[in-house]
Amino acid sequence: MSETTSDAILERMMALHPKIIDLTLDRMWRLLEALGNPQDNLPPVIHLAGTNGKGSTQAMIRAGLEAAGKTVHAYTSPHLARFHERIRLAGELIDEDALSAVLDECYAANNGESITYFEITTCAAILAFSRTPADYVLLEVGLGGRLDATNVVAKPALTVITPVSLDHQHYLGDTLTLIAGEKAGIIKRGVTCVVGPQAEEGMDAIEARAQKLGAPLLAYGQQWHIAPEAGRMAFQDETGLLDLPLPKLPGPHQIMNAGAALAALRHFGVDAAACEAAVTQAYWPARMQRLKNGPLIDIAGTAQLWLDGGHNPAAGEALAATLSGGASQPVHLICGMLNTKDIAGYLRPLVPYVVSLHAVSIPGEANTLPASETAKAARSVGMTTFESANVAGALRDIVAGDPGAKVLICGSLYLAGNVLRENS
Repeated sequence: MSETTSDAILERMMALHPKIIDLTLDRMWRLLEALGNPQDNLPPVIHLAGTNGKGSTQAMIRAGLEAAGKTVHAYTSPHLARFHERIRLAGELIDEDALSAVLDECYAANNGESITYFEITTCAAILAFSRTPADYVLLEVGLGGRLDATNVVAKPALTVITPVSLDHQHYLGDTLTLIAGEKAGIIKRGVTCVVGPQAEEGMDAIEARAQKLGAPLLAYGQQWHIAPEAGRMAFQDETGLLDLPLPKLPGPHQIMNAGAALAALRHFGVDAAACEAAVTQAYWPARMQRLKNGPLIDIAGTAQLWLDGGHNPAAGEALAATLSGGASQPVHLICGMLNTKDIAGYLRPLVPYVVSLHAVSIPGEANTLPASETAKAARSVGMTTFESANVAGALRDIVAGDPGAKVLICGSLYLAGNVLRENS
């Protein structure tokens, strides 16, 4: 892929701060002020935080709102194949000219001051959203919540907290109570918050924050319930009962993500038809995505090839639940992970469903865990392991020995993005 104008600007932005992550809102407030405070001129904002599921939940909320005839901006991170995926304007990915213009404007307004890549690009997204009419903005937290760059909207229309689990402990704290407290930092005074399933200590932290700010909660198991039922699913809240198809997004964990999305949609009065569209029309790549064409499929031949970007222990549990369903055949993993993750914690739930693991390093990623370390962690939990130079080589080795294999590329959104780019 040739370099675009936006690529060049994004490259310059990487040099504005020595750290990739540095949690504070001071630099955001400074640049937003220089830009005329666009965060104060947004359509109604739905702000989403959580450890797992916030991207899928956002995708379902967007599908439901759009089915109801609403126009929706959406912000998410990280991107997979290209940066434009992070910013969706009124339903469409931002185009190159518009992206380059807002990036350039933010770069100029920043005037060479220290600011992280995520902060300045979040300002660019907010600027773009403020200038394009829409009915809603879906704003996904990057990391944490309280000090995340997205947490600059004084009065969102709704906040959503998906399941909280252990991840990014070196930034957010080493207990669920501390991490949930950081996620709950998006809760605003008097603003309703939809809450997905939580561990008891996580829920306690969220409830404490909500009570302090007088923020009503719509919580799983209290104000809303959802469960699979006879090959479909039943959603119940104070408005009534919905009998719906299972989510299009694969995996039993998507039922709970759908529940949070449905609770949010019902809060805004969305009808049953749009709620059904939320679960049947949502699309979210690299979440148990079946790859069906491209160079890797040429290598795979008759083998099934899947892709998933989950990367923490809770994601491993969700993936294991997906793999355990029905008469699913055992899986060969091609796995690459970042060196900041709990590798063994992610892999341990997968052991009963895995034939082998081929470890790879993530190409072009400074924080990749070396393939040898991923293999070592996999051996420590009892997996049969191999090391490969790259995904294509691992796939060739797997199908040479098992032509009809089910192969899952997993362990990191960064690896998933690399695969989608190379396989396009």
